[in-house]
Amino acid sequence: MSSAADPGARLDELVEALVPELVEFRRDVHAHPELGREEVRTTAAVADRLRRAGLSPRLLEGTGLVCDVGPEPTGAAGSTGRVALRADLDALPLEDSCGLPFASVVPGVAHACGHDVHTTVVLGAGLALAALHDEGRLDVGVRLVFQPAEEIMPGGAHDVVAQGALDGVDRIAAVHCEPKLDVGQVGTRIGPITSASDSVTVTLSSAGGHTSRPHLTGDVVYALGQVITQVPAVLGRRLDPRSGVNLTWGAVHAGNVSNAIPSTGTVSGTLRCLDVRAWERAGQVLHDAVGQVVAPYDVDVTVRHARGVPPVDNDAAVTAALEAAGAAVLGPGGVVLTEQSLGGEDFAWYLTKVPGAMARLGTGTPGGRRYDIHQGDLVVDERAIGLGARLLARFVLEP
Repeated sequence: MSSAADPGARLDELVEALVPELVEFRRDVHAHPELGREEVRTTAAVADRLRRAGLSPRLLEGTGLVCDVGPEPTGAAGSTGRVALRADLDALPLEDSCGLPFASVVPGVAHACGHDVHTTVVLGAGLALAALHDEGRLDVGVRLVFQPAEEIMPGGAHDVVAQGALDGVDRIAAVHCEPKLDVGQVGTRIGPITSASDSVTVTLSSAGGHTSRPHLTGDVVYALGQVITQVPAVLGRRLDPRSGVNLTWGAVHAGNVSNAIPSTGTVSGTLRCLDVRAWERAGQVLHDAVGQVVAPYDVDVTVRHARGVPPVDNDAAVTAALEAAGAAVLGPGGVVLTEQSLGGEDFAWYLTKVPGAMARLGTGTPGGRRYDIHQGDLVVDERAIGLGARLLARFVLEP
């Protein structure tokens, strides 16, 4: 079927014509990363390109934007609302060590999670869909959602939803870079694809004292050691092991000298759960466990447990539509089953409002080095940009 008769094939042509520009756009965003809720330059760059395509983006309070493409939903019986495509704009507080000509020029900030790619993919899909609409061949309304602050808690999804980004939306989709998959592949699964992720900080305090007289004060350092080793074990026995509960500490701070027991100490980490029901119980179990573990040591305890995100729970019908789009774009073998990860993603909050799904976009070069996200040396195969834009654009056309 020719592209004249096939809107999907026409979208492929439109995206392919944009690829050189999209690659340059992504490189510019990569070179100028911005942290969560500071994405002023990135928001402006996206908005400017959408306006030049004749669209009318709506800037959100702070940073981020939404932009409608295509026909307005009629509200008639049997009609559908908009299809949303979501991207995240923010970078990470990491040093860029990719060594590429377009490496970050901002010290200590890097696009090490692929959000520069996500932003460019949704932009490319939106521009192609807008061109298809200009040709009179787009029958469904689309909303592009460029979200700030995915990497921090609470994430920007809450802000975006509160400002009406999902009003009139029937379904939503997104992609996330996956360097463990080759470019030309996309990973999907029905149900949870990520985990719940919370931040935990335990602060212990006492009067402090000399290390020669630990019996005369609460030993904050020793008690912290018990929290670090025992609390994860308690969670593993108080919650269903099938729920994949995992408490991992990432930072511990106490004292400055070897012969003084400090008066305060903290340990911080992340609590992750694969199962929503376990996630709902884990906070209380955590508080109880910390209190019980430190009870013998005469220290005061404060537990700060900040709810982060639930698991991204992919809807079956939306996942099927993503898979159909993936098969059309990538061909046989292009769509593969992916595992559920312990990573968190605040795309999950959208899925508590409307059906949706996230797919993992392969960014690894076949036969090349396997990079990992959240590492400063991350390199993505830029062929993924055009493929991701085609995937999301075609997804819009799927029933």
